[in-house]
Amino acid sequence: MRIISKKLTSCLMAGILAVASLSVPMTASAAYYDYMAESSEPTGGKMMADAFLVRPFMLVSTVITTATFIITLPFSALGGNVGESASSLVGEPAAYTFTRPLGDI
Repeated sequence: MRIISKKLTSCLMAGILAVASLSVPMTASAAYYDYMAESSEPTGGKMMADAFLVRPFMLVSTVITTATFIITLPFSALGGNVGESASSLVGEPAAYTFTRPLGDI
């Protein structure tokens, strides 16, 4: 009885692994084609998601990174990289929040 259950278990595991390994190339292929698809014009849903979800989050993020820049300014000045720090911590989040087209996520 115990031999049968071991055989059944090993056959079942082999079948599950075979089916799982067959699904990986399909998933990778689907992800590749979606990634390589040309970007189309933003839809109304994308614009609404951008306006009501992404932009407020990025506004809060811009405030937090600006505060971080102000706190770390003495260390940046000592290191001589104030411009790089300002660009990364203030410029990039602000540009993403305020200057990109609506719906361009």
